[in-house]
Amino acid sequence: MTDPNACQQPGCTGTIIDGYCDVCGMPGATGTGDVSAVTPVVATIATPPPPRPRTSAKPPAPPSHREGLACKQPGCSGTIVDGYCDVCGTPSVPSEVTPGAMGGESPAEGTASKVSSRLDATALGSARAHSGGTISTRRISGHSTRMRTARIGAGVTSVPPVPEIDASSAVLKNPVVPEDKRFCPKCGEPVGRGRDGQPGRTTGFCANCRAPFDFTPKLKPGDLVAGQYEVAGCLAHGGLGWIYLARDRNVSNRWVVLKGLLNSGDPDALAAALAEQRFLAQVSHPNIVEIYNFVSHHNAGYIVMEYIGGTSLKSLLKQRMKATGSYNPIPVDQALAYIIEILPAFQYLHDLGLVYCDFKPDNIIQIGDEVRLIDLGGVRRIDDEDSAIFGTVGYQAPEVAEQGCTVASDIYTIGRTLVVLTMEFRGYQTTYVKSLPQPEQVPIFAQYDSFYRLLLKACAPSPDDRFVSADEMRNQMLGVLREVVAQNRKGGAASSSAASVLFDPPPTGDAVMTWEDLPALRPDASDPQIGWLATIAAQPPGQRLLALNAPPGRSTEVALAHGLAALEAGDFAVLDSVVQRMLADDPWEWRAVWLSGLGALARNYPAQAQSAFNAVYGQVPGELAPKLGLALACELSGTDEIAESLYTICARTDAAYVPHAAFGLARLRAARNDLDGVQSALALVSPTSSAYPLARQHWAEALAGAPRDLADLDLALSTAATAGFSRRRRAEIAVDVYRDGLARVKKDGPTAGAQVGGRPATADGLKAGLENSLRDLAATTENPIERLRLVDEANAVRPWSLV
Repeated sequence: MTDPNACQQPGCTGTIIDGYCDVCGMPGATGTGDVSAVTPVVATIATPPPPRPRTSAKPPAPPSHREGLACKQPGCSGTIVDGYCDVCGTPSVPSEVTPGAMGGESPAEGTASKVSSRLDATALGSARAHSGGTISTRRISGHSTRMRTARIGAGVTSVPPVPEIDASSAVLKNPVVPEDKRFCPKCGEPVGRGRDGQPGRTTGFCANCRAPFDFTPKLKPGDLVAGQYEVAGCLAHGGLGWIYLARDRNVSNRWVVLKGLLNSGDPDALAAALAEQRFLAQVSHPNIVEIYNFVSHHNAGYIVMEYIGGTSLKSLLKQRMKATGSYNPIPVDQALAYIIEILPAFQYLHDLGLVYCDFKPDNIIQIGDEVRLIDLGGVRRIDDEDSAIFGTVGYQAPEVAEQGCTVASDIYTIGRTLVVLTMEFRGYQTTYVKSLPQPEQVPIFAQYDSFYRLLLKACAPSPDDRFVSADEMRNQMLGVLREVVAQNRKGGAASSSAASVLFDPPPTGDAVMTWEDLPALRPDASDPQIGWLATIAAQPPGQRLLALNAPPGRSTEVALAHGLAALEAGDFAVLDSVVQRMLADDPWEWRAVWLSGLGALARNYPAQAQSAFNAVYGQVPGELAPKLGLALACELSGTDEIAESLYTICARTDAAYVPHAAFGLARLRAARNDLDGVQSALALVSPTSSAYPLARQHWAEALAGAPRDLADLDLALSTAATAGFSRRRRAEIAVDVYRDGLARVKKDGPTAGAQVGGRPATADGLKAGLENSLRDLAATTENPIERLRLVDEANAVRPWSLV
């Protein structure tokens, strides 16, 4: 039995205490929902010529057999000892999932990259709002609690730890800003550049706007700032000048960082600026650098921050490039793991009414197996319309210049950072400063379609079309991470299920798939009408529909329940009305489009269903439910390549989706007579699954339906004997097998040593088998006329005998 107090966040092993997880800090899961069924259009497995049986791949050696091998983690020089690296501690290469007892191989390789750019999608969000002649502003909301630090990777993947850097070794010996990094702080034009063989000036005035510039450090080793902080030297140069390392002489000589805040000749302006920024000292989160103090020194203001001896992701990128001699981006799964780990810090800031403003790879540091958000110099209140806005070209959202910084603009910077971490993003500050390249131009976008969809939503041109909150983005990013890791595994089906906060697991898989086999939406436990809806949930669809016509109050859950009841009752006019009303109230309500997709499947409109599920996929790219729905719609509309890639993603990622995905793959491959493919698809269903007997039955029927040789006929009988068929169905399959075998022998002659069902594959042996099978079939037949016909046929086929 599942522990009711277990955290439902994917990959988390924590326990819910006082409403929140003691590991990841996320709130407890919401309730679950259920739906009833009707009978709409279906997709069934055609009877194909069977594939030749294959032996299961040999499972990989246990960790002890890989002792002494080099660690596979990038940048690690360790060796595998007792199954784990002796340097970074990560486990050795995980074992692939071995196909089931039916044999076969993993699903065919393929990507769903064509989905995002080639399929139609129902208009949602600003596209729908604008098309109606009005512009709706999406409400930005969200709440989170303090997040506890967890190991990077959320239990789904692993990231090599980074050793701590000793503070004294981090000080620059010769703090000079390279000439190609010198720009005017006011207009951004190049300044301080050398000419005619002479080095450029480090101080002076901009030739374009005449603003002064100065790239020399203002503090030197030994300076005592505010009578407390003794400067050790420069650490780096930032947008507000040099960043210094110092000793706090008042607190145990601890290391601190001094970062310039304001340089002003006006003491009153400096005092006001320092007072304005003191709210940062109230920020306290395990993933955010701690602010200790704000001080002034010689008309300059400084933030005093915690020293973190880690490595920024920008530095990690540089180290990877230096090690390989070419651009070497961070693997997608590791980049996702970094951002997943830092997103609770963003949610914490947003809950405090603050926005970070200037996120980029420079501002996230890894130390050991933790990450920290540093450089709070650009943090401001969401409602602050006066303070200067700090941002970086290529990362900053396009609307910031006119609308200021918001939660949505922070989401944008997070998305852009992910792109820079995972690819050589040429032109991100010019050609693609407000857009992303197409999948055809970027291999990882083509390879990981859900990752591309995640970035499209995070970096949407309209802020209203982005993720509502950091928590929402994190939930979807976890789903994308699971898909990426599953795809990288290169084989087999998923071995475990992953919790979703939006959908229930799909019902038990069957070879026949309809809209009712798709996962149900999880109800929102905070909806004001959720209690009343529970009182009518068990009623038949017609009665429920009557009750929902006059609910005690209107809410989103009431509308969803109304639409679902109409769908189950076959009242599509009411369903369409509910969907349109929901989208008129909120153009971003993707759950209404999900209902419309279900309705399109029920009415046998696969093209409309495809458009609806594709739109939902774009809104929740980390969820498998819309991918399964889109796969079915693509299958029914003849878009087989995309359908197969989506079924494969579902099968690899979540064990709960394996049966539906496996049967879907089998249908597609049967239609093109890919018999080995049918076998490998059905082999994905685990022997521990409740759908395993059904998979065995379909494999037996596939073998019997159109065998290639006598060996396939023999395998069909042995498979049928243990597949859980009724006696009658076993007899029917045996009759078909022996008839086919007898026809082959009469045409081509017997094959030496061949057997079918334990009998020699000769004319007499196969006739004897057919006779017995006909008599077994007759014994299970209730119609006396049909029974007599079968007995007569058995007598007629009986081999001649002298006895």
